[in-house]
Amino acid sequence: QMQLVESGGGLVQPGESLTLSCTGIGATLDYFALGWFRQAPGKTREGVLCVYSTGAITYYKDSVKGRFTASRDNTKNTVYLQMNDLKPEDAANYYCAAEQSGDCLGANFMPWGRGTQVTVSS
Repeated sequence: QMQLVESGGGLVQPGESLTLSCTGIGATLDYFALGWFRQAPGKTREGVLCVYSTGAITYYKDSVKGRFTASRDNTKNTVYLQMNDLKPEDAANYYCAAEQSGDCLGANFMPWGRGTQVTVSS
Protein backbone atom coordinates (compact mmCIF):
# COMPACT_ATOMS: atom_id res chain seq x y z
CA GLN A 1 0.00 0.00 0.00
CA MET A 2 1.39 3.34 -1.00
CA GLN A 3 2.42 5.88 1.59
CA LEU A 4 3.46 9.48 1.05
CA VAL A 5 6.03 11.21 3.20
CA GLU A 6 6.56 14.96 3.13
CA SER A 7 9.77 16.62 4.24
CA GLY A 8 11.65 19.89 3.95
CA GLY A 9 9.56 22.16 6.09
CA GLY A 10 11.08 24.67 8.45
CA LEU A 11 11.31 28.26 9.60
CA VAL A 12 12.18 30.89 7.02
CA GLN A 13 12.02 34.65 6.83
CA PRO A 14 9.69 36.49 4.46
CA GLY A 15 11.13 36.58 0.98
CA GLU A 16 13.12 33.39 1.39
CA SER A 17 12.69 30.10 -0.43
CA LEU A 18 12.02 26.54 0.62
CA THR A 19 11.62 23.26 -1.23
CA LEU A 20 9.33 20.55 0.07
CA SER A 21 9.56 16.91 -0.95
CA CYS A 22 6.86 14.27 -1.21
CA THR A 23 8.25 10.76 -1.51
CA GLY A 24 6.23 7.70 -2.36
CA ILE A 25 6.84 4.49 -0.46
CA GLY A 26 5.50 1.15 -1.56
CA ALA A 27 4.42 2.16 -5.05
CA THR A 28 5.55 4.27 -7.94
CA LEU A 29 4.20 7.79 -8.25
CA ASP A 30 4.83 7.86 -11.99
CA TYR A 31 1.20 7.66 -13.09
CA PHE A 32 -0.46 9.70 -10.38
CA ALA A 33 -1.19 13.38 -10.28
CA LEU A 34 0.27 14.75 -7.06
CA GLY A 35 -1.45 17.56 -5.28
CA TRP A 36 0.00 19.91 -2.69
CA PHE A 37 -2.35 21.25 -0.04
CA ARG A 38 -1.92 23.33 3.09
CA GLN A 39 -3.73 24.03 6.30
CA ALA A 40 -3.02 26.90 8.65
CA PRO A 41 -4.19 26.87 12.28
CA GLY A 42 -7.87 27.68 12.51
CA LYS A 43 -8.35 27.53 8.75
CA THR A 44 -9.68 24.91 6.38
CA ARG A 45 -7.35 22.95 4.18
CA GLU A 46 -6.80 24.50 0.78
CA GLY A 47 -5.27 23.34 -2.44
CA VAL A 48 -2.02 24.92 -3.56
CA LEU A 49 -1.19 23.23 -6.84
CA CYS A 50 -1.10 19.86 -8.54
CA VAL A 51 1.41 18.30 -10.91
CA TYR A 52 0.43 15.80 -13.55
CA SER A 53 2.49 12.75 -14.45
CA THR A 54 3.70 14.75 -17.46
CA GLY A 55 5.01 17.51 -15.20
CA ALA A 56 2.30 19.96 -16.18
CA ILE A 57 1.02 22.03 -13.27
CA THR A 58 -2.45 23.15 -12.31
CA TYR A 59 -2.65 25.93 -9.75
CA TYR A 60 -5.42 25.83 -7.20
CA LYS A 61 -4.31 28.96 -5.35
CA ASP A 62 -3.88 32.16 -7.36
CA SER A 63 -1.71 33.82 -4.74
CA VAL A 64 1.12 31.34 -5.28
CA LYS A 65 1.31 31.70 -9.04
CA GLY A 66 4.67 33.10 -10.02
CA ARG A 67 6.17 32.10 -6.66
CA PHE A 68 5.55 28.36 -6.33
CA THR A 69 6.27 25.62 -8.79
CA ALA A 70 6.48 21.85 -8.73
CA SER A 71 8.58 19.17 -10.33
CA ARG A 72 8.95 15.42 -10.32
CA ASP A 73 11.93 13.12 -10.12
CA ASN A 74 10.70 9.69 -11.06
CA THR A 75 14.11 8.15 -10.33
CA LYS A 76 13.62 9.17 -6.70
CA ASN A 77 9.86 8.61 -6.68
CA THR A 78 9.56 12.14 -5.38
CA VAL A 79 7.60 15.26 -6.17
CA TYR A 80 8.87 18.67 -5.13
CA LEU A 81 7.19 21.92 -4.24
CA GLN A 82 9.53 24.84 -4.80
CA MET A 83 8.36 27.89 -2.88
CA ASN A 84 9.95 31.27 -3.54
CA ASP A 85 9.35 34.70 -2.04
CA LEU A 86 7.53 33.20 0.91
CA LYS A 87 5.06 35.37 2.78
CA PRO A 88 3.70 35.07 6.32
CA GLU A 89 0.36 34.00 4.87
CA ASP A 90 2.06 30.96 3.32
CA ALA A 91 2.75 29.54 6.77
CA ALA A 92 0.88 26.26 7.19
CA ASN A 93 1.22 22.54 7.42
CA TYR A 94 1.78 21.33 3.85
CA TYR A 95 0.47 17.98 2.65
CA CYS A 96 0.80 16.00 -0.54
CA ALA A 97 -1.75 13.55 -1.87
CA ALA A 98 -2.02 11.33 -4.93
CA GLU A 99 -5.00 11.70 -7.23
CA GLN A 100 -5.95 8.15 -8.17
CA SER A 101 -7.32 8.92 -11.63
CA GLY A 102 -4.29 11.00 -12.58
CA ASP A 103 -6.41 14.12 -13.00
CA CYS A 104 -5.60 17.20 -10.94
CA LEU A 105 -9.24 18.19 -11.22
CA GLY A 106 -10.35 14.86 -9.84
CA ALA A 107 -11.62 14.33 -6.34
CA ASN A 108 -10.04 11.03 -5.37
CA PHE A 109 -6.96 12.16 -3.51
CA MET A 110 -5.49 9.36 -1.48
CA PRO A 111 -3.33 8.57 0.30
CA TRP A 112 -2.32 11.67 2.16
CA GLY A 113 0.98 12.31 3.84
CA ARG A 114 1.22 13.53 7.41
CA GLY A 115 2.45 16.94 6.40
CA THR A 116 5.45 19.15 6.98
CA GLN A 117 5.29 22.47 8.77
CA VAL A 118 6.30 25.71 7.09
CA THR A 119 6.71 28.79 9.26
CA VAL A 120 7.36 32.20 7.73
CA SER A 121 8.36 34.81 10.24
CA SER A 122 10.88 37.55 10.73
